[in-house]
Amino acid sequence: MSSMPLSDHPTLSAPTGSLLDLIGRTPMVEVSKIDTGPCRLFLKLEAQNPGGSIKDRIALSMIAAAEAEGWLKPGGTIVEATAGNTGLALTLVGQAKGYKVLLVIPDKMSKEKIQHLRAMGADVRLTRSDVAHGHPEYYTDMAERLAQQIPGGFFVNQFANKANSEAHVRTTGPEIWEQMGHDIDAYVAGIGSGGTITGVAEYLKSQGSKAEIVLADPVGSVLAGIVNDGVPGPEGSYTVEGIGQNFVPDTADMSLIDKAYSIPDAEAVATVRELLLKEGILAGSSSGTLIAAALRWCREQTEPKRCVTFVCDTGAKYLSKVYNDAWLADQGLGERELHGDLSDLISRKYDKGDVVTAGPDDTLDTAFKRMRGADVSQLPIIQDGRLVGILDESDLVHVMNTDEITRKERFAKPVSSAMTRDLDTVQVTEPLDALIPLFDRDRVAIVLDGEQFVGLIARVDLINHLSLNR
Repeated sequence: MSSMPLSDHPTLSAPTGSLLDLIGRTPMVEVSKIDTGPCRLFLKLEAQNPGGSIKDRIALSMIAAAEAEGWLKPGGTIVEATAGNTGLALTLVGQAKGYKVLLVIPDKMSKEKIQHLRAMGADVRLTRSDVAHGHPEYYTDMAERLAQQIPGGFFVNQFANKANSEAHVRTTGPEIWEQMGHDIDAYVAGIGSGGTITGVAEYLKSQGSKAEIVLADPVGSVLAGIVNDGVPGPEGSYTVEGIGQNFVPDTADMSLIDKAYSIPDAEAVATVRELLLKEGILAGSSSGTLIAAALRWCREQTEPKRCVTFVCDTGAKYLSKVYNDAWLADQGLGERELHGDLSDLISRKYDKGDVVTAGPDDTLDTAFKRMRGADVSQLPIIQDGRLVGILDESDLVHVMNTDEITRKERFAKPVSSAMTRDLDTVQVTEPLDALIPLFDRDRVAIVLDGEQFVGLIARVDLINHLSLNR
């Protein structure tokens, strides 16, 4: 790829007849408001690909290679095991080229990704995320089996497909080299399938670059240990999506990697939220791991150097997770101080404005809409700052079960006509055992601090608390 003079301003291209022509050639931005030590940190904005992630590049490459080698014929079905972005990219490219797309996805993936895939026309099969490689329900094993059963089925297998890393040798590597003016001291990437770190590293080395190749790995993935100590690191679970593995993918050439950082989920989440707050970039969870590792590298340097990494995909796919304080609290990842009392079990606290409530004079229609909007089955009823009752789904059912009045009139009744005033309250200082009799009677625990309402505790909150604080 010959080097072209770069413009200081983004340049416009003429309209194209296909979205696929817009894959790659993504912009790069320098971090300006986060502390990068003595170094400069550059982010390649892969979320700007038409499918919203860096995986568009490999989807184009792997499908083109399968066509050229005769594995994929007109009317065929593209089959892949994917945690999300590769699936979106394969669906985008596959649909544009007239193929059917069948995806096998582990059941821990965000619902936004699954809805997105189904809306794009992919056939999505959910499978268990709690089984290991070799189990018939492990997502790659299941995809391989389905591809063999379907006539014209092609199992993409991004984890062992050489067209994966070749996409980055051909496009991502040259773009980074050109955009950085052939001056790079460190390149930071993660390993999902291994194609990104391997392909770009191969290209940089082919150009004589001395850039340090740095792996960003979630704590719980075994790969950082292999790089730093020559043995797999301790295996565990993590919430970051799309990177980290419990095995070395065939696509990954570990010998190219100089150094690895193990990044805990909490650090990845804090980094990606700081990126949005300070730089205005809405990035996905794996970008938090990459940028956290890049920041660690930058801050360890003693002289000015230039480091580059990715915003792999957009944070719009993780609004219900990484950018949702209640979800983070449920995962034990929030910035919560623990008090050693029942308030530790409450993820949505009334005094912080987290609790959805209604007043006794609100209509049942208003209360029901709030319950549905917040996805809760109980609503605390507050008057003049005090808890006066609770409205449960079963209270609404009783009101609906009267025939004398029309549906419209039923929903127009005030909350006070249906709410329960006989409240099961516990004081915040009481022990966990105080919750059990309430749950045995199918009640939700209403927690007070003296007269003040603190929040609600449901069975799931107790189970969550016990699972996080074993």
